[in-house]
Amino acid sequence: MKKIRRILPAVSLLALLFTCAAEAAIDQAAVHRAWAKISAKSGIEHKPVNFENKKEPNAWVKFSPGNHSVHVTTGLMAILDEEDEIAGILAHEAGHIQLGHYNSSVGRSLLWGLLFHALDGNTAGEIAGGVGMALAESGFSREQEVAADDYGTRTSAAAGYSPWGLVRAMEKMKAAGYKTSPNGFNSHPPTERRLLRLRNNASAIEQRK
Repeated sequence: MKKIRRILPAVSLLALLFTCAAEAAIDQAAVHRAWAKISAKSGIEHKPVNFENKKEPNAWVKFSPGNHSVHVTTGLMAILDEEDEIAGILAHEAGHIQLGHYNSSVGRSLLWGLLFHALDGNTAGEIAGGVGMALAESGFSREQEVAADDYGTRTSAAAGYSPWGLVRAMEKMKAAGYKTSPNGFNSHPPTERRLLRLRNNASAIEQRK
């Protein structure tokens, strides 16, 4: 009986830790609520969010002319605990739509695909094996990511959320081990530089209130 009594507190502590972790994660209702406000403020047609059962913390928009779908992973929801944070991320994605980044990235990918197929086998192999093709196919440029960050901070604040939401979300992704290191061939800006700009923008918006 004594051994059982010693084990029970440890089991109770584990249960408490799991309960706290579950409470920390935002739920689907919070994500839907945030996207409804962000899409309305951005002037984007509101469509339900699609939830992806993936470990990686991520959110994105699948886009085609005249149509889009919003996707959020369970891994992202698990590391966030405030609606302001997911609102900042969704506002960033809204920025890619409203600033025309999807159109330009699709155009760029098509252009590089045409160039690739027009080249002879040896030259194509050299490009495909080099960082040039990897960068060309990487998606949005650093400039587009920064512009979407700026848009996301402004828009989430205009929708009634804290301008610090995207900052805190990025900090939590960094703490979870997901960050971009300084590298000339990364499409995303280095995380530290990105966070510095986000903090400055959030502070400026806060001071104007």
